[in-house]
Amino acid sequence: MCKRKFFILCLCGIMMSCKSEIQSQEKMLKVKEIEFKGQAGLEQVSQLLEEHAELQTIDLINWDQFSYRPDVAFRIAHSNNAIWLKYYVKENHILASVGETNGPVARDSCVEFFFDPSGDGNYYNFEFNCIGTVHLAYGPGRGQRQFVDPNTIRNLIEVQSSLGAQTFTERTGDFTWEMTILIPAEILTYNPEIKLKGLQGGANFYKCGDATSQRHYLTWNPVGTEKPDYHRPEFFGKLIFQ
Repeated sequence: MCKRKFFILCLCGIMMSCKSEIQSQEKMLKVKEIEFKGQAGLEQVSQLLEEHAELQTIDLINWDQFSYRPDVAFRIAHSNNAIWLKYYVKENHILASVGETNGPVARDSCVEFFFDPSGDGNYYNFEFNCIGTVHLAYGPGRGQRQFVDPNTIRNLIEVQSSLGAQTFTERTGDFTWEMTILIPAEILTYNPEIKLKGLQGGANFYKCGDATSQRHYLTWNPVGTEKPDYHRPEFFGKLIFQ
């Protein structure tokens, strides 16, 4: 009995140590403010991000059974109380089967931005398939999500993909695509009147493709779960909006 207890204690200690090690690897990203007078269009947002925001990579494989690693990077900044994002993807299979807002875009070639603006464990999961279809909800975990109204999403979030906006079945080859996204703070409907400047929150950035020929799950900040699970705010990195 003593040996068994000792073994269990050792196992728990190893698990706690692994979790602590992953959390100690928490990344921190300073989100630069880009000053712009007036309303910037997506082409201007894309150009300004290229000029002023550093390139970040989404390249961590946390689960060995999903070893395919497409090349994925992004730039992020904020301006006039809006988040600007641009993704860059190179992959062998592209799929865009979902065209309806709040549909299951993670099945497709998909990039994601999970954002906890208050640092309290409640987060928004911004998900975009490669043609810019948006999935957005809010809550503390996978099973406790509240969808943001689709009309609000369509009215506020602007997305432009180099692959266009029409759905298509899977294509195989060597593909490169880019996506520019403008996310006004107004879309954070559960955090009314929020100001991004000076804000410190939690976030992670992802790439996935649940229904593609090469399933993959890449992250920006390490995720210490046994199976792929992006809905884990305890493994978010930190964003500091300058």
